Amino acid sequence: MQGMKRKAVLLTAVTAAMMTVSACGTNSENTAGEVNVDQATEAASQTAEGSINEGAAPAAETSKEPVKVVWWHSMGGELGKAATQLVTDFNASQQDIVVEEVYQGTYDESLNKMKASMDDKSGPSLIQVYEIGSRFMIDSGAVTPVQQFIDGEGYSLADLEPNIANYYTFDGKQYSMPFNTSNPILYYNKTLFKNAGLDPEKPPATFEEVAEAAKKLTKDGVTGGSFAIYGWFMEQLFANQGADYVDNGNGRTAAATASLVNTDAGVKTLEWWKSLIDNKTMLNLGRKTDDTKKAFIAGQVAMTLDSTASLRGIVDGVGDKFEVGTAFLPKPAASGDGGVVVGGASLWILNNKPEAEQQAAWTFMKYLAEPATQAKWHINTGYFPITTKAYDEQIVKDNLAKYPQFQTAIDQLHATKAMPATQGAVMGVFPEARQLVETAIEEAFSGQKTPKAALDDAAAAITEKIATYNKTVSK
Repeated sequence: MQGMKRKAVLLTAVTAAMMTVSACGTNSENTAGEVNVDQATEAASQTAEGSINEGAAPAAETSKEPVKVVWWHSMGGELGKAATQLVTDFNASQQDIVVEEVYQGTYDESLNKMKASMDDKSGPSLIQVYEIGSRFMIDSGAVTPVQQFIDGEGYSLADLEPNIANYYTFDGKQYSMPFNTSNPILYYNKTLFKNAGLDPEKPPATFEEVAEAAKKLTKDGVTGGSFAIYGWFMEQLFANQGADYVDNGNGRTAAATASLVNTDAGVKTLEWWKSLIDNKTMLNLGRKTDDTKKAFIAGQVAMTLDSTASLRGIVDGVGDKFEVGTAFLPKPAASGDGGVVVGGASLWILNNKPEAEQQAAWTFMKYLAEPATQAKWHINTGYFPITTKAYDEQIVKDNLAKYPQFQTAIDQLHATKAMPATQGAVMGVFPEARQLVETAIEEAFSGQKTPKAALDDAAAAITEKIATYNKTVSK
């Protein structure tokens, strides 16, 4: 009973943490979520009654009728069509399971609906959750770690991309299955580079080189570049310097207790970024990556940062107007080893469903992770395949020939050094923390505060919210 009470209290307290943010490599829409107090109580009761035993995978129950699996996701538009096709293909491939996919809006909206559904168990069998919601999902007590299914049948993770699988591994346990994965890269206009006397085959790799290139590119109505005010980019620029974003091993060795956004890596990054805005070689177009993407496609800016998942749309949008170049995320010349943190989302199995339904959800997860399935998902969406064997599929080879710029994203993922900084920061208040960082960037750009003061204030506010969250978790 004590565990049940703790989980219920936790879910109430973390409501404030699930604030507006999108984490799929874009920053074009904001939503908010609320928490249902009874979610964990119901989940704990299920566990106490023996529906799922920690350390052993649920066994499928015999049933004459196909087991129904309800999958809630946040893939809209063309991404939604690709998700629907995956489900159609799976249902046609066998007769024992029927998956019903339901679009539930943005990640925050979907989480809100999940929490509200826990009372009557009307929610999904599995749900797609953005990567920065991982700590919350674990602490909620509402999920069955996929590690239980992995161990139960000896399922091999050997072919999963290590840097993708690592993000969703906590305390040596795989809690969810990666699904849609991206990271940020530098996009640049090769034609403008050539016209400015820059080598289009040697894109800037450091902060200093970006500044120099931006200065030369700013002429004739064109500005050197524009990076959206997106907290995800700050997180990535930390990781690329090998710098942790929160303490305690980026929240991996123990629960994070303090934000490190105001440390040297953050201050130098924001000072560099602000200097480009101040000397008018970079445009400040606000928080939405949709706006910077449009400016780049229109040829108004020569460089931008965006998700790897945006590559196809950018290349197709540009057409034959100019040649699109791609490069690794830049970092200070003097920084150490690092790399990028995966963005996107993963799939979580909810533990308030019958054993057979959870097992069926796991079967569907395995299908989604197969090389052929990941190959189709990759070419239709631009997200990374989560398995290395997908690159052996002919359709992936053909797609890479059509969009050679994606090789940059593959190389950057594989060049990333495994360490806490690149495994990704973990904290239960990540969505709210991201917005506080975005506000700090705006305050620095406007001159309201110095970069150091803005980040000091953001770090203090984030640390306070982490403390509140941790106190609730420990009860």
